[in-house]
Amino acid sequence: MLKIAIILIIAYLLGSIPSGLIIGKVFYGTDIREHGSGNLGGTNTFRTLGIKAGIVVTLADILKGTLAAALPAIFVPNLQFLQLIAGLFAVLGHTYPIFANFRGGKAVATSGGMLLFYAPLMFVIIVVGFFISLYISKYVSLSSIIAGIIAIIYSIVYSFYHWDPLLIIIVAVLVSFVIYRHRENIKRIKNKTEPKVKWI
Repeated sequence: MLKIAIILIIAYLLGSIPSGLIIGKVFYGTDIREHGSGNLGGTNTFRTLGIKAGIVVTLADILKGTLAAALPAIFVPNLQFLQLIAGLFAVLGHTYPIFANFRGGKAVATSGGMLLFYAPLMFVIIVVGFFISLYISKYVSLSSIIAGIIAIIYSIVYSFYHWDPLLIIIVAVLVSFVIYRHRENIKRIKNKTEPKVKWI
């Protein structure tokens, strides 16, 4: 029990590493929380610091989820379900980071990172869906939500063949959280004031 608690704490702390804040301050002398949406995630990094920084931060945020999900596989491999729980704790850390006054990202990249470890094919499918949506709509926020919906559909279909109800539950929780975190973006999309990406 103590080992599980330690794993979950480490997962949260991994998620709490503020990639956008670190990259912005160390390499650009900029606190991205003071620019754009004020968010610490990859999207605001792209808008504030450019493509290179955005890619680095997005990959780092994905890696946080992947490493967190990997911890149980290394230390308690007989408890596979714990990989999803640890990933969820990393997402909470990313969204409410203890190292950045609990002001973090919107849970998309770190959620994807957890799925990259737990269900790699699912990760590939939702990434493809994300970029197809982004190419058509030019909205990162909308594409993130659509990717989440694809994840739910995949988890349900997957469970028909490999019974995994916890995957459905965790994915549903994460997608609900992603939608909640994008509620202001949804309003801006409706009002046609949401910024569009120009590089795709």
